Amino acid sequence: MSTTVTRRPFGAAPDGTPVERWTIESPGGPGASEIAVLTYGGILHACRVPDRDGVLGDVVLALPSVDAYAADEAYLGALVGRYANRIAHARFSLDGTEFRLPANEGTTTLHGGPDGFHRRVWAAAGFDDADRAGVVLRLRSPDGDMGFPGDLDVEVTYSLDRNGVLGIAYRATTDRPTVVNLTQHAYWNLAAGGPVDGHELAVDADAYLPVDAAAIPLGAPAPTAGTPFALGGKLVDALRDTHPGIAAARGVDHCFVLRGGRTTRPRPVARLADPGSGRVMETWTTEPGIQVYTANHLGPPHGPHTAVCLETQHFPDAPNRPEYPSTVLRPGEVFRSATEYRFGTAAR
Repeated sequence: MSTTVTRRPFGAAPDGTPVERWTIESPGGPGASEIAVLTYGGILHACRVPDRDGVLGDVVLALPSVDAYAADEAYLGALVGRYANRIAHARFSLDGTEFRLPANEGTTTLHGGPDGFHRRVWAAAGFDDADRAGVVLRLRSPDGDMGFPGDLDVEVTYSLDRNGVLGIAYRATTDRPTVVNLTQHAYWNLAAGGPVDGHELAVDADAYLPVDAAAIPLGAPAPTAGTPFALGGKLVDALRDTHPGIAAARGVDHCFVLRGGRTTRPRPVARLADPGSGRVMETWTTEPGIQVYTANHLGPPHGPHTAVCLETQHFPDAPNRPEYPSTVLRPGEVFRSATEYRFGTAAR
């Protein structure tokens, strides 16, 4: 498909393991023209997209080195697992057995724990076929890793097709019952710099999960209607302290319950647009939820509210909430999830 896949050294992980940077270039068109992926953390290191005038800009926040990523606590661009989002009190029960996890956010386990998938070096192999090209990342998470049961074999495929659609496909199997919730933690800025309060965001959700002070869901979903969580305009409206759930976080960090629940094929669930540059990004996914995070506590070199994360996933704390869609994976089953980011432009 006239797409170039290349790899180059990109330093080493803290334990000395070599890290590679894989670059995939598409033949052009309205979508992404290039992405770059690091084997450290499966990090999306670049995503270059044209604006309405054809000028390319990198629309994901990044850091310059592996050392910078190893010190980062914001999961910048990383693959997140074994369990994305939060598990309350750093424990859950499965089939009558309680599993205790390391807490890394107060008493909560966040994004798989302090040494989650974002800290690992993944094995990588490139591919280039008739429809798309990309890189396949593989990782084995052993039984007891960060407290989670079972050997888990994970495969994540980053790809670009001829239209510049960025695809991320997840696959996992286990030899023992466990819980799995994987996501990609890119920080998007369609202006390729500056704050994102002028970005416009719409999410296909009638409900969201209210949370307590520890960002743990309080229980049942609540309607978005009549609240700032009825996202459908500029993010500056959602960033104002007009609602207790937003005021506590000084921004949005909530899971939205997507219409239709989990699906077998990706469907459109969110639209992010930057009126200034004209860049538009649609998020398509098979997942039942999307965590919208407005980079409320992002530190240097970027700063708060300089990006927005659209983390497609199952619900936070689902292992402790039988009423939520299940995240249990058993031997003989295959976990599959797919998310796409489709880029275009809008006229002035």
